[in-house]
This record gives sequence, structure tokens and C-alpha cells, in this order.
Amino acid sequence: MPDDIPTRKITFFNKMTQLIPFFIGLRYVGARQRNLLVAFLSRVSMMGLIVGVGLLIVVLSIMNGFDKELRERILNLLPQASVYHRQGIEDWPAVQQYIEQNPNVVAAAPFVEIKALIGVANKAEPVGIYGIDVAAEQRVSDLSRYLDADQLAVLNNTSNALILGLGIAKKLNITVGDDVMVIVPDVKNTQAAPQIGYAHVAAILETGTEVDTKLALMGLESAKAFAHLGRVTGLRLKVDDLFNAQTVVWDVVMDLGAGYYGNSWLRTHGNLYHAIHMSKRLVGLLMSLIVGIAAFNVVSTLIMVVVEKQGAIAILRTLGASTYTIMAIFVVQGAVIGFVGAALGVLFGVALSLVVGDIMRFFEWLTGLHFLESDVYPLTYLPAHIVWQDIQQVFLTAMVLCLLATLYPAWRASRVDPAVTLRYE
Repeated sequence: MPDDIPTRKITFFNKMTQLIPFFIGLRYVGARQRNLLVAFLSRVSMMGLIVGVGLLIVVLSIMNGFDKELRERILNLLPQASVYHRQGIEDWPAVQQYIEQNPNVVAAAPFVEIKALIGVANKAEPVGIYGIDVAAEQRVSDLSRYLDADQLAVLNNTSNALILGLGIAKKLNITVGDDVMVIVPDVKNTQAAPQIGYAHVAAILETGTEVDTKLALMGLESAKAFAHLGRVTGLRLKVDDLFNAQTVVWDVVMDLGAGYYGNSWLRTHGNLYHAIHMSKRLVGLLMSLIVGIAAFNVVSTLIMVVVEKQGAIAILRTLGASTYTIMAIFVVQGAVIGFVGAALGVLFGVALSLVVGDIMRFFEWLTGLHFLESDVYPLTYLPAHIVWQDIQQVFLTAMVLCLLATLYPAWRASRVDPAVTLRYE
């Protein structure tokens, strides 16, 4: 047993020797007093990583938020897919039942579409009026998320009741209980005088999306009577897979036969969806350059450390430190800077993503300006949706860039000649 003691001591000494680069690298990161320059440069590099990683996560979260809100909010109010007949659909319950037999169709609901003008006093705004069957509509859309049961029931129980989008109501200064003029042009005969009627505003629809500026709702029978139609315009569909909507519409139309045609959200909002994803990739690339610049700062920091620490490096070499040991010291320093900076950047980015909407609302309140108008943008608020896969990718990318950034300074450090350096120390 006593014979094993020297062996254990040697093994312990070898293990401690292997940890020397780690301890020295950590010491350089947190250097103080006489090494103020080293500490300052390390902290500057770390701050650059924190800001770069944090902003990249915020930007990606906002783009993911727009993507999520488009799919879950806008496309749950506007038709995911629609089926029409050139002459209108007379026996819509039978067609609805037939369409719902398709395994990819979750539900179908009839609608009457009217292109009209809403007028009050001397002002008017274009609007798309949809006549809906309330019970069927709730199976294909999220209206109940924004309107309670009593407000929706008014459409069936009150003749000429109208639910108006908030954006239109604000432009025309309309409130609940007002009577408005509805002007419906004759699309078949442009020379004919438009039909004019009056509707009672029963509720205001506020979704925080572009829907508020273009949509009004009426009961199905009221809309048919208002536009002098004996048939519904078509049926809107809710499908099991949003990205398969166009194929589902094609299958349904082919099954229904001649005279039927269809449309899907991929034609009406597909460009917006692709624009969001393209913007996410482009902005993500630009923000990744910021992280790359922060990693480049690690290079300059480590080179400055190598220059300042040439005497210490020379002493370590004379004490028997290998090229690997010298390189490992600076790789450890760069890796610690990268890890701490990326980790704090992730925390900063996640925290900022959670409150970015509130920050924008605060600045809107402070300045009296509304930055996201529904006339221009699909949403009137700034959404943020944190996707952990994106955060993981950002963190790993920052770490890899920092590790790559350590290679050249570490190589420079390993090439320091002890004899030349100590001659002038």
C-alpha cells in the first residue's frame, strides 16, 4: 500500500498540471489591479457578445411572433379556403354536408359576400360585408374569441344588425348603436344606380389585425335580403393543414363538378407569409453579422493579451509548458468570454422579447404616435414568440465563432520565443 503513494502523487500532479491552462485562462478573464487593460478588453468583448446575441434573439422572436399571429389569429378570422359557384349556391346545407365528408375538411360554413361602402355624414369607407350563419361560422373561425355570445346572437335575432371592424369605426367616428348608410354598387351593371340601405351597428370587432380595417359582419339572411340575393355566395372551409389548403380546395372543387371554383389563403395571404419568412432570414443574417463582429473583438482582445503577457508566456515556456498548454490558456480565455457573453446574451434577449410589446406601447403612449397602423401592417401590436430551437442555434453559433476566434491568438502565443522575450524584460 505505501508503494502506491508516490504513484498517486504523480497522478494527482499530472491532473493538476492539465488544469493549469484552465486556471490561468480564468485568471486572465477576471484579471484586476495591475491587469486592468486585460480585464477591460475581456469585458468589452463580453458586452459585445451580450448585445449581439440578445438583439438577434429579439429580432427572431418578433419575426416568429408575426408568423404565429398570421397563422393563429388572422387566418382563423379570414377564410382558410373558400368554395364558390358562378351562380351562387342555393342548397348550401346539402353542399356543406357533402364537403365535410372530405377527410381534410374540418368544417364548412356558408357566407354572403358584399362589397360595399359604409357612409356616415359626408364620409365613407370601403368594406367587405360578410353575411354569416353564426352557429356554422363558429366552427370555422375564432369570432367567439373577440365577440361574446350575446353580440353574435344579435346578428340572427335583429334585422340589418351590423358588426363593424374597429379600424373602420375609428375612421368614421362610429360607436355602438349608430345607424350607418350601406351603399352596394351593382357589379353586373355599372350603369345602374347602387343599392342604398341602412344598418344598425350592434358591436365593434377589435382583433388588433388588418381585419379591423376591412371587415363587417351581418346575419346570413339579413345580408341576402340586403343585397337582394336568393343564394349564398359560397362556403368557407377550415382545413386540417393550412399549408395543404390549396390542394384540399382543388379536390373539393373537382368533386363538386362544373360551375364550382375555389380559393385559399395561400393566394390571398401567401405573399405576406413568405415575406415574413424572407425577412426573418435576411434580418437574422444581418444580426448574425453583429455576433460575428463581437467574435472578432475576441480576436483583438486575445491578441492584446498575448502582447501584454509575452513575459509570462516566456516564463511558462522556460518552466516546461508545452505549445499545447500555451494555446490552451488562450482558448480557455476566449471560450469563457464566449460562454458567459452568449449565456448572458440569451438571458437578455429572452427578457427583452417578453417585454418588447410593452416597451413599444410605452413609447406610443409617450409620443402619442401609433407605430403599427393596420392600414399598412397586418398587426397593430408588436408580437414576440420565443422559439427555443432558435435560441439554441444562436447560442451554439456564438460559441463556435468565439472558439474559432481564439485559434489565431493562441497560435501567436505559442510562437513566442522565451529567449528573445526575456532578454528585453
